[in-house]
This record gives sequence, structure tokens and C-alpha cells, in this order.
Amino acid sequence: MASTVALIKEWQEALQIEINYLKKVGSNNYKVLNGRLVSTQGSYSYYFDTVYTFNIPIGSVVRLEWGNVRYDGRMLSSEGRGIILSFEQSLGDLVGEAVLYHDPWELLDKLIERLDEIKKSKKKRVRIKRLMDPSMKAKHPSDKTKGNIHEVVLRSKYNPVTFIWGPPGTGKTYTLARVAANKYFKEQKVLIVSQSNQAVDVLLSEISTFIKKKNKFKEGDIIRYGTSTRLEKVHADIATSPLIEKHDPKLAESRNLLVKERQLLKQDLVKSFSVRDTDTLLELEKKIVSVLEKIRSREIQLVKEAQLIGTTIAKAAGDPVIFEQEFDVVIVDEASMAYVPQTAFVATLGKHVIVCGDFKQLPPIAASRHQLVNYWLREDIFHRAGVVDWVENGKLHPHLFLLKEQRRMHPDISAFTNNYIYHSLVGDYKDMALKTQKITCHSPFPNQASILLDTSSTGAHCITERSSKSRMNLWNLFISFQLIYEAYLDGVQSIGYVTPYRAQAKLMEFVIQEFFQKDTKGLDIISATVHRFQGSERDVMVFDTVDGDPMDRPGMLLVGNDSERLMNVAITRTKGKFINVCDSTYIKSTISRVKTLRQLVDYQEKHNQVVTPNEIGSWITEQHPRLQWIYAKRLECVFQDIFNARQSIVMSISSDIELSTEWIKHLEKRRQGVSLTIISGKEPKAMKVNNWINCSIPFSFVAIDQRYFWLGMPLEYNLYLKPPYVAVRVDSNVVTDQILSQIPM
Repeated sequence: MASTVALIKEWQEALQIEINYLKKVGSNNYKVLNGRLVSTQGSYSYYFDTVYTFNIPIGSVVRLEWGNVRYDGRMLSSEGRGIILSFEQSLGDLVGEAVLYHDPWELLDKLIERLDEIKKSKKKRVRIKRLMDPSMKAKHPSDKTKGNIHEVVLRSKYNPVTFIWGPPGTGKTYTLARVAANKYFKEQKVLIVSQSNQAVDVLLSEISTFIKKKNKFKEGDIIRYGTSTRLEKVHADIATSPLIEKHDPKLAESRNLLVKERQLLKQDLVKSFSVRDTDTLLELEKKIVSVLEKIRSREIQLVKEAQLIGTTIAKAAGDPVIFEQEFDVVIVDEASMAYVPQTAFVATLGKHVIVCGDFKQLPPIAASRHQLVNYWLREDIFHRAGVVDWVENGKLHPHLFLLKEQRRMHPDISAFTNNYIYHSLVGDYKDMALKTQKITCHSPFPNQASILLDTSSTGAHCITERSSKSRMNLWNLFISFQLIYEAYLDGVQSIGYVTPYRAQAKLMEFVIQEFFQKDTKGLDIISATVHRFQGSERDVMVFDTVDGDPMDRPGMLLVGNDSERLMNVAITRTKGKFINVCDSTYIKSTISRVKTLRQLVDYQEKHNQVVTPNEIGSWITEQHPRLQWIYAKRLECVFQDIFNARQSIVMSISSDIELSTEWIKHLEKRRQGVSLTIISGKEPKAMKVNNWINCSIPFSFVAIDQRYFWLGMPLEYNLYLKPPYVAVRVDSNVVTDQILSQIPM
């Protein structure tokens, strides 16, 4: 291995290449809506609705453009379709529609600075050497271990580096929390870090709860550094803002009064401009800045005096109150999602480091395709430190501890991942079938835990979205929604819809929001790509592969180098029911037997877990009033919609379809003034149309007044289809608009 200094320089070069690429690509921008002032503690925090979910690292510098005004701020939280932003100045109580810009390279700049400092410290260089080349002999007394927690405690006491391999559901959080608590009880200084706020919150919550149960909690000893609205509600005694407010109420009151005074003064300025009022406002701003500086000083003091601190890797790299401290133990959670240089940086902050993650799950994400970026930023520390090499040779590295029992999934689900992904190194905790039975018994498919819902021979529905070229499949989309709807009505508590393709995930978000409008209170349904689901779990998971005819080959997301990891995350998020929505005929004809998705399809078929297309009439028991399944040869409903059309009819006709005289008759009887647009690869000559779009879409549909969307009509002589012949009728302006805007035509 190269010298440590040379290694650090290589990391810096990789980071700089990534920064330059991101600068070339430009800032990401997002539309945000309905901004509401939610907090004035230390800064001005605003909650915004978003059209889509998006992932901006917590702590990132952002820019908000509202009209002709620009405000610099920071990202505090990003959950679902809502974000919280922090600003040093007030934007007023309400903000309408605005645009959020994010320059994603700022955090990488900070990391480069930290690496420069590490090059000058022999102690920190030695810590990196041990992390990257853990060839030192394991010194812990292996014959004295008394269980998982005790072994990790001993390993991290006697060895400078401890790797923990935590496959899904094996008690990673439980184990780390108790190891951290053990260090805390021994009065050691502990730093907990992770890439995501959510992971930090979950681990800090578990630690705090455990220590309180032991009656050893002391306020101020455990601090969650960084804003966490969710954690503040449950554990206000470890969050900085509530603690400052509790112990210095006069300071908090002073800030609140000044902010209120400023709001009133600004209202006066809007009504009638006054130089005098402007001068007063400037004085107020100075006083507010002074108060905020005092609050910041209190926060720094809290962090410095704390014995156990939890924060994100980004905040650790950017804030001297963290990176200038020395810790006895650093615990890195979800390390498989962090860049190698990030893990190395936080490892230099402690005498001992515990690196925990699962290298069988998704790797870090980088934008550039440069060789150095691929090597150092697209792979995790387990691979680059040589730990994975040992596993691939059938052994566990001397400094790697494996958590072997999963306690999340029904055995019918875990059987595949335990054997095909973890190669029988992981097994099930006792009675897992019984523990998950309450979920498994729910619809759809009661008492079945693992299901392959085969969409073979239902049509060629896979297309690329117009704007992003990401793939979509409307048939799979509506089938998946029906699964979600059946589970929801049967009382399932949490449901996840996961897909490799962003376009499909976004479209499902629209569908869920539209058709659950009146039921959003308490609704726990998430639609997202696989990356967003890592680290979470749901009662039921619907995995939509999307890919199918007429695509020549499946996308790289399903067959590329990371496809095993993607499949692993998609499957292992669930507790009691996993449904694989998949065109098995397409998969078996286009994907090699060595690829994980093909292995999953073969496994589910072998174990009689398949639901075929001709069973659709038996498992669909609950029809949503605005998304209905209809026998495609029953034409009365679609002809009635055509007759009632007031503005437009848009019709896609596959090239292998010839419209019957019945269809032509009803289309020609449309009301006067209703325009008819035909999308087809051949010109319609049997009837008069207003517009002909010369484009071949592989499936048929009818869109009426941009409200009613019929998928699977007209059926006619479509060569792809086999019985049963089913069509879907969607009643929604929002969904129909979104579909039409994304179909490539």
C-alpha cells in the first residue's frame, strides 16, 4: 500500500475531481412550496412542501430564490415531501412558491481541508494506516466473550479498529447502542457519526432509552449535535435547542421578543416606508445577531462538555467543535454508504474506531466517472481495507465481527437473501414465522409472505420518460397501486413501494397522493427508489422491476455491478410480506442465471410463490372508485366516456392494431368541438382526425378531457396480449396530466 500521505493526496485528488464535475454540471434546483416559519431558536427555520422527495445532505449550504430575492441557508431536515431550511434572517411568516438551489460540493471542500490537517499529524496518519491496512494481530481475548455485545466491547477495547458486518435485521442498532452505553458507563468520550440524520437519530434514541432504563442518565452527558426535529420531540433532554431554552430561558425569551419586534417593524415598513423605521430595524438586527452568538456559544459549551455526542459525518468535517476534539471511541454507523475518505477522517478523531455497515447493501454515490472517483468514492471502506477479500475467500477478517441472526423478516423472505446473498452466513432468529404472522395474514395474498406477481403477457408497457429517460411501466404501476390499496384497506401499518427507476417512483408518488387525498392523516406509505429505503423497514414491500417488453435489454440497475446490492436492499426492507412485481418471461429471456434478480425469479417459481396474470380477478377484491379494473372487451364504459367528452380525446394505437368499425363509429360520433388526436406509427385513414402524431408507443390507451385515462383500450388484435384481457380506468386530472407529459411522443 502507498504511504499514508500519498494515499491522502489521492483521496483529495478524487474529491477535487468530483467537485469539478459537480461544478461543471451546475447546481441542482428544486421547486418548493408553502414555506411556513416553524422555529426562531438560534435561526429562522422554515418548513416547505416539495413536489418530489429529494436528498440533500443535512447541513448543506443552500440558496433560496423567491421572486427577485436570494437567501443563503442550510438544510436541516429532509423527510418525505417536506424539508426544513435554516436562515440567519427572517423571510416572514409565509413564503409562496420558491426555487431551492444546492451546490453539492461545499461539504467535499471541507473534507479536503480536514485531510490537509491530517497530513501534518503523525498520530492521525497512524490511525489511517491502521484503518486502511488492518493487518495488526487481534489482541482481544476471544475465549472470554459472552455474546455479541460483550465481544464487540472487548474487540474495541483491545484493538484500534473493529469492523462490524451488520446484515439487515441482525440487531445492528441494538448492538451499537449497548456498546456505546458500555463505553459511556466507563466514562469514556464517545463520538457517534453516520451519513444520514435518520441513522444518528435512531442510534442516539436507542442509546438514550437504554441508559435511562439503567438509571444512569445524566442531563448534558449525551448530546445530539445538529437539528433533529423528530428526536427533539422524544428526547428533548439530549438535543441542544431544548436544553438551551430550559437552562437559559431569559436568553431564549430575549431572542423571541426581538424577533417579534422585528416582524412588527417590517409590517410597518411595508405599509409606509420610513428612514427612522429602517434605522431601528438595523439596530434590532445587531441585537438579534448578538443573542444568536450567545446561543451558539452555549451550544458549543454543551458539546464540549458532553461525554457522548451524535452527529453527521458532514457536520463533523465542517465544525471545529467536533473535529478539534479527541475521543476515546468513534462509532461509524452505515459506513457502507460513506466515502472512504469520510470514514478515514472520522477515524482519526478517536483512539479506537468501530466501523459498522453492510457491504452487501448499496455503496456510496458519486457523479463523476473518473477512475480515481470510481475507486475511492464509489466503494466502501470494507472493500478498500481488504475486509471483503477475506469474506470472498471463505473467511472472516480477524478484525471483522459478523452479526449472524436476522430478526426482521419472515423466513420465506429471508430464505432467499440468507442463501443467495449472504451464502448461509446469516440465519433466522427463532420463531420468526410466528413473530411476523400478524402481517403475513393480511391482504393481498393472505398467509403468503413472498410473492412473485407475474406480469408476463399483459402487454409491452415499458417506456422511457420523456425528460429524464428513466424507465416507466404503467401496467406495473397500476398493479402495484392495487397491491398497496388492498394492503391499506386490510389494516397494514406501513407499506413501501420500491423501484430501481426514479421516473416510476415519482409517478407512484403522484398516484398515492391523488388517490389517498382524504386519508393522508396517519398514512404511512412511501414510494421511492431503492437508495432511499436503505436503513429503514416496512411491514409490506412492493418491489416493481419496471423492465419488460419492448426493451431490448434490462437496465444496468438490474444487471450492473451493484445489482446484487440493489436487490438485497429492496428485499430486506420488509417484515412480513414481499411482493415482486415482475415480467418473469422477459427477465428469464434477457438476464443471466448468475444475476440476483434472475435467481430471485427462479427461486420464487421453484417454491410455488407465483401469482399468474389470469388470477387477477381473484385477488383484486377492493376497487378504488377512481382506479378501476375492467374486462377490456366490455366497451360500454369507455364508449360512454367518449360520448361525454367535452374537449379532447387522445388515443394511442399500437402499430399491430386495426380499429374495429364499432370503435370508429363511436369516435366519429363524438360531440362537435371535441378534438381527436391519434398517436400511431401509421397514418389513420379509416376516419377523420384533428391531429396525427407519427409516433409508436408500444401500448394502447385513451385519454379523455385530460381526466380519464384508459390503459389497455382499445384491445383489438394486440399480439402481445393473452387472456385475461384487463383494462384500467383512471379518473384524475393530476395523474392523467402527469402521464401524458412524460410519455415520449
